[in-house]
Amino acid sequence: MKMKYREDRYGNKLSCLGFGCMRLPRSSGRIDMEETERELMRAYEAGVNYFDTAYIYPGSEAAIGEIFEKNKIRDKIHIATKLPHYMIRSREALDKYFDEHLKRLRTDYIDYYLMHMLNDVSAWEKLKALGIEDWLKEKKESGQIRQVGFSYHGNSDMFCRLIDAYDWDFCQIQYNYMDEHSQAGREGLQYAHEKGLPVVIMEPLRGGRLATKLPADAVKIIRGHDAHHSPAGWAFLWLWNQEEVTVVLSGMNSMEMLEENIRTACHGVPGVLREEDLDMLQQVAGVINAKMKVGCTGCHYCMPCPQGVDIPGTFSAYNRCFSEGKAAGLKEYFMTTALRKNPSSASQCVECGKCERHCPQHIAIRQELKNARKILESPIYRAARKGVQMLHLYG
Repeated sequence: MKMKYREDRYGNKLSCLGFGCMRLPRSSGRIDMEETERELMRAYEAGVNYFDTAYIYPGSEAAIGEIFEKNKIRDKIHIATKLPHYMIRSREALDKYFDEHLKRLRTDYIDYYLMHMLNDVSAWEKLKALGIEDWLKEKKESGQIRQVGFSYHGNSDMFCRLIDAYDWDFCQIQYNYMDEHSQAGREGLQYAHEKGLPVVIMEPLRGGRLATKLPADAVKIIRGHDAHHSPAGWAFLWLWNQEEVTVVLSGMNSMEMLEENIRTACHGVPGVLREEDLDMLQQVAGVINAKMKVGCTGCHYCMPCPQGVDIPGTFSAYNRCFSEGKAAGLKEYFMTTALRKNPSSASQCVECGKCERHCPQHIAIRQELKNARKILESPIYRAARKGVQMLHLYG
């Protein structure tokens, strides 16, 4: 069995499994270059050709740049990295950060260049005011940037608006069988695909929770169904079963994990799952969902909220506090409601009740938003949200 590939919009073949380089192996607090090289080169030899990093991943760009240069494989792989647009205050800063990307990565071009965590159309408008469209055009014409995209955390409505805001070449979203109807979700995935955009998937295992932190009842369902694949394997296959998915990123920081993912990727073709496989994963999702506090399906019939509250996003984060741990829920809530020019927090609710008139699940949304706010909006959250707004105001 061999690695499977899918094409981007220009016909480039990308390995269905991508190497996420945010959490490279470390020793004594530093990146273990020997082990990192061993794993990166094993992935390359197995057919992985898409490597994802970012400016803010500590030491990552410099490490992979050194390794790819040493092994003379730069022209045989695709590097994706990300501009920290939230740190940009001028057009000159665009060149500053880009030149540093190139220096760290020891290259003179970037294959896939993303706006990192572009979660709001207003953030893109701010970049446009600084001249980023002309800047990107110049970089693409010179060959220094091959393709432009963005990574996203937020709801499907805003995602679709961002897709339409620029002639993107690709995009990157959080997506897995638990986030099918939250974040950008299946709706966003299909919208991007209909627009001809390749979609790169991050968080396929929800930070490993769909691999090693499933409830015992969920693990029992998987083992009773088919022991040929691990919980992680089934999560990857669920993604590769969909033709709209181009690359699935995995932060592989052990050789054991890498080898398992390579084996699974050899089966990564659309239609690989049977109906009974999909039914099994729905049962697993049901076991996880049983721990949730609010029965929100993410249908978005309650949206848009007149006050800008991201109701499905709030309930997704609130539920996640109980299904995966409070830290996971708080992180999701901050990323989806506070990291934008116009926040979408539960505390903005004025209890008008419009949402409840449209909810097919008949959820007491106003009361549940109050409950969610008590858990999600700590003093730390409020201070951090205020800090984000100050950056937007004075940045």
